[in-house]
Amino acid sequence: MTQFRSASELNRRSLLALTAASLSLAACGQNTDAPEMHIAVIGGGIIGASIVYHLAKDGVNVTLLERGGLAERASRGTFAWINATWAKQPRAYHALNQAGVTGWNEFQTELDIPVRWGGSLEWFSSADRQERLAEQIAEQVEWGEPAEMLSRDAVAALEPNVAFGDTDQVAYSPNDGAVDPVLATQKLVEAAVRLGATLMTNCAVESVTEKPNGRAVLNTSAGEIEVDKYVLATGADPDAAQTLAGIDIPQRSTPGVIVVTKPHAPLIERIIAAPGAHIHQRLDGRIVLGEQAGAPDTMAHAERLRARPNRFPAQAYADQHAAQMMAIAEQFIPGILSADVEDVFIGWRPLPVDGHPVLGVSPANPSAYLAIMHSGVSLAPIIGQVVAREVASGQTASELSAYRPDRAFDEVRRY
Repeated sequence: MTQFRSASELNRRSLLALTAASLSLAACGQNTDAPEMHIAVIGGGIIGASIVYHLAKDGVNVTLLERGGLAERASRGTFAWINATWAKQPRAYHALNQAGVTGWNEFQTELDIPVRWGGSLEWFSSADRQERLAEQIAEQVEWGEPAEMLSRDAVAALEPNVAFGDTDQVAYSPNDGAVDPVLATQKLVEAAVRLGATLMTNCAVESVTEKPNGRAVLNTSAGEIEVDKYVLATGADPDAAQTLAGIDIPQRSTPGVIVVTKPHAPLIERIIAAPGAHIHQRLDGRIVLGEQAGAPDTMAHAERLRARPNRFPAQAYADQHAAQMMAIAEQFIPGILSADVEDVFIGWRPLPVDGHPVLGVSPANPSAYLAIMHSGVSLAPIIGQVVAREVASGQTASELSAYRPDRAFDEVRRY
């Protein structure tokens, strides 16, 4: 574990050193007599919270605007797996996620955010997919991860309450972790407010008016707010980028059901990524299940999901879906059915079609900066820090050049 943390810290320090160098001219050239810059962040999920925290930490006058409550949508409906695993391709994106994993260690220390470390165990039912998994783990090792393929006996010793079936090998990624994304978001925002940030919940931004002096007026449900710049951390909202930044971001956002149980006696220590089920247990005892199958491809389900609901239309449907997910999980964790379900939530993942973040100034509106991505939990610490510096300085970090909103979006289905 120490070896990876050192490699990850090197990646992160290299990224931040180059970023700081590229931004230093703006800091040196600031006019101390100029009015204080005011930046707004729109969206109170994990990404928006991290950006606001880092802006406030840097002494920027920042306001967080959220149309509902904190972490009510995409961030609430995420499995919250902190990782830099095989799916994070290519290598530069993998390194960005490594920096995110390292950043969570800092969040844990700075803000007392509970993170369940211990790694992940992953395997597939198909022999071909297992063979490819072994190849991908070997690639990760080349990229600084201590991941390895372990025998069934070895992983059974790590997780005695897990049934690994007839699989011969399981991928072990010891530096992975998991977090309560709602609690983490709240702690980030609370820290930002203590540093001087302004929080406005139940405040919807409906439109933006550009002023001749380069500033922008955010027309909100609570009145007009004038800012120098604003960041869209609006997750899977299909219309926000076009409405508020004048640009269409091609997304293929999909629903996924998250089931959270009431606190339960310890069953598992690590993230279990089994065929058809993702499961982890938080430090508070709650067990989290992430749906893998997705919604059935039927007209009825398509109609039901058209409005992107976060809840099932009736509690009976939610209970039925949770029971199905728990039954699948019970194949791998026989004791899990003794846990009582506390919440069932439909999460909508923000997924740009090429699987990578959208980070940068809108080509249609120089006051608007977009920060939309999947892997929001893993990336939150590093994205919050680098984006805060880009927005506050007006300079750009070359390490984010592949993720700009005006790039060509090739459809690459990696997740």
